[in-house]
Amino acid sequence: MTKVLVDTLVPIFVGLLLGYIAGRRGMMDNQNVRNLIVLVMNFAIPCALFSTIIGSSRAVLLQHIPAALMITLVFSALYLISYIWARRGLGMSLSDASVLALTIGFPNSAAIALPLFRGAYGAEATVTAALSIAIGSITISPLTLALLEADKQSAGNGISIGRIFRSFPRALIRPVVWAPLLALIGVFSDIYLPSFVAGTLTTLGSAATGSALILTGLVVSAQSFRFSGSVAITTVLKLVVQPLFALCMMLLFRMDHNDVRNITVISAIPGGFFGLVFGKGFNATPEAASSGLIGTYLMGWLTLALWMLLVARFF
Repeated sequence: MTKVLVDTLVPIFVGLLLGYIAGRRGMMDNQNVRNLIVLVMNFAIPCALFSTIIGSSRAVLLQHIPAALMITLVFSALYLISYIWARRGLGMSLSDASVLALTIGFPNSAAIALPLFRGAYGAEATVTAALSIAIGSITISPLTLALLEADKQSAGNGISIGRIFRSFPRALIRPVVWAPLLALIGVFSDIYLPSFVAGTLTTLGSAATGSALILTGLVVSAQSFRFSGSVAITTVLKLVVQPLFALCMMLLFRMDHNDVRNITVISAIPGGFFGLVFGKGFNATPEAASSGLIGTYLMGWLTLALWMLLVARFF
């Protein structure tokens, strides 16, 4: 197990570190990362998600329904808890609270889960990893975008549920949102892609892991780090509370051993970059989110390994 951890975790965190060093040393511009964001969010990740999901059978996806529902519960629960804490405990604005909630609630599955599961658990486990990206992309990600858009339109004068719903169409036009939905529709409609189309998507999607790792490192390198109580709580919520909550829920519902392992490990992955990337366009980059994101990576290499060892030994 130690060799598996080293072989899978070291390349991932080296990729993150390279992006961070490139940003800090000025080798890459960590302030104007729009082109890299477009590459990752509009092309590489959507193609990787689409090709992984469309390559699965209807039977396989039906078998993953309990896992999909559990992932939705885990992501949504931590999103809600974090949002309420940010609004009431930290007094954040609606936009800042939604960015922090997405940073905590949505692990960096896009950069870490796919290569980690492929190396540690085999190709079959990548379906769960892809589902975690898809679920985060079609649930709490568009919700965050809708909240950011609604708050911007209200100019800080308060928002209504109706305004939030009216903001959803703008969130749904993003490829990272509609690509996995389209793939799911394709699988359940028995649509088969020509080999050259599938090959094109696979080729483009192969850039997802490396580019997402570099982008994450760049995003982190542009943030200042200042330790505070809110940063500590953010780190603990992401690295301890979320995987512990996932594990308890799955044991309560007596889920399959592989689901217990996969979802616990997904939940233990450090925070994702979607929140800060989305918030950057709305001038919403709260320190608790940016410093908290750095905190999850400083500690994440250790806690992720510990969670992987825990589920391997006892579950």
